[in-house]
Amino acid sequence: MPKPMEPTLDALHNPFLRYFAATRPAFLSVTFVGCLLGLATAAYSGIPIGPALATATLFFALMAHAGANVINDYYDAISGCDAVNTERQFPFTGGSRFIQNGVLSQRATGIFGYALLAAVVPAGLWLTAVSASGLILIGLAGLVVGWSYSAPPLKLQSRGLGEFAITAGWLLVVVGSDFVQRHGFAFVPVAAGLGFALLVANVLYINQFPDVKADASAGKHTMVVRLGVAKARWGYVVIAALAYGWPLLMVLLGHLPKAAMIALLPAAASVAAARQLWSNAGQPAQLTPALKSTILAASLHGLVLAIVLATPWSRTI
Repeated sequence: MPKPMEPTLDALHNPFLRYFAATRPAFLSVTFVGCLLGLATAAYSGIPIGPALATATLFFALMAHAGANVINDYYDAISGCDAVNTERQFPFTGGSRFIQNGVLSQRATGIFGYALLAAVVPAGLWLTAVSASGLILIGLAGLVVGWSYSAPPLKLQSRGLGEFAITAGWLLVVVGSDFVQRHGFAFVPVAAGLGFALLVANVLYINQFPDVKADASAGKHTMVVRLGVAKARWGYVVIAALAYGWPLLMVLLGHLPKAAMIALLPAAASVAAARQLWSNAGQPAQLTPALKSTILAASLHGLVLAIVLATPWSRTI
């Protein structure tokens, strides 16, 4: 039975809107921020930003993320974890509900997801041709991470490795966006991007708490399922501490400007989320504020850091 705000076929009778909504567009914002951060690291290094290349990079990164979202829904439907999830906090957890609510068939969802990922390949080859050959490695790694997060035989999230996959995936978004402009590898996007990628991983991590019973019953052994709800609370704190500790270390070592310290301010949202999680980890209905705060922390950190690095005066501070 669909919950309020969940998609239904009656509400999405237009095929274009139906398929577009299936990509969960609201959650593509973290990839948008990641691309901006990668462009900002290139600008911080004094590289002129090519608007056409930047736009193409952003568009195809969003398409890859959209494909990964749809593929995740497809394989979660196969495992059965979304179908039995009665404690989901839509739209944050429990999947898009497109398959479960009869908006798209399981087969159509799988075809759409793989079509999106396949469409990224020629785009990546074109960007490589106008940039440098190393971009193939970044793009291939990104596609593998996006696919293997939920798809067999790897099923990284089900093996408790989802957080590592997400961290790698969004770090690749930052590094790749920088690479297209720089035409080569550099440490700056890693210095700026790893903390952001860890905060994105924390979004996926906290989303596992409302879904823990459904995941466990379907044999999806996420990190939260493996640790248990009480112990798993510490995981959120550890990931957040690493996320903010990394850019601080990079500032101290001189890889980022002192002005980058401003990007630590969203830690307040992470602290608020951690406190809410600590009190309500076993009460899914009470976790929505923490889920929202975690998304806010990741987005604000990446956006503020991008603004700082793209601002010319930051290079003198």
